[in-house]
Amino acid sequence: MNLPPPHQSFLDRALPRLQADPRILGVAGAGSLITGTMDQYSDLDLVVVSRSADSAAVACERRALVEGLGPLLASFTGEHVGEPRLLICLYHRPLLHVDVKFVSLDEFAERIENPVVIWERGAELTAVIKKTPPVHPMPDLQWIEDRFWIWVHYAALRLGRGELFELLDFLGFLRQVVFGPLSLVQHGQLPRGVRRLETLAPRHLEAMKKTVASYDRDSCISAIRAAITLYRELRSEISNPSLIRRSEAEAAAVRYFEEMALAT
Repeated sequence: MNLPPPHQSFLDRALPRLQADPRILGVAGAGSLITGTMDQYSDLDLVVVSRSADSAAVACERRALVEGLGPLLASFTGEHVGEPRLLICLYHRPLLHVDVKFVSLDEFAERIENPVVIWERGAELTAVIKKTPPVHPMPDLQWIEDRFWIWVHYAALRLGRGELFELLDFLGFLRQVVFGPLSLVQHGQLPRGVRRLETLAPRHLEAMKKTVASYDRDSCISAIRAAITLYRELRSEISNPSLIRRSEAEAAAVRYFEEMALAT
């Protein structure tokens, strides 16, 4: 692996400490380690795999384990991303963001991508990767279509009340949950929110930029209109003959939004 010096320095210090724990079977790397795109701005994503019989004990000791990997400044668990097994850590000397997820060997088989095995005690991590395929959750266009026009109506209500902060958050939510994933899939990429969208999804980039608003009513109106246009464009690009379009909801929500846009 060709890692930036701070990341390599951390691994050189941390790996021997993990290797010294007989309960730990191996360490794998995720994120940009998999794609070979790690740079000085990248997080270091690690998966620490323990024996299934020892996983509960390791989970209980995970804070002590990450504290032993280097000078830890702060850490918190990843419930906000639906992953309580994850510890999000900030280390010092070098200052580095490191995500450490603790899983059992059985849990390692259920993954969204194939990580890079950095170290393993035997060959059990490699064997699991060979035997079980990763399954990455893909965006469900019907799930989005069923919700999108309700979301537009919600935005119209917030516009009518003058809640611009709420609208700015709403537009960011659409980019993260709808536009980013759908655009990335159309570009042959995995749907990772808006990560590296500027380089991985160039075809929709200009349209995406128009969904970014400033704290200004007219700017929010323009951005919501751009969001509606972009969703319709993305929806038309995706071949899904079974899609049930919520046309009545679409027409009603867009009409109501335009009424709120014209109101003073």
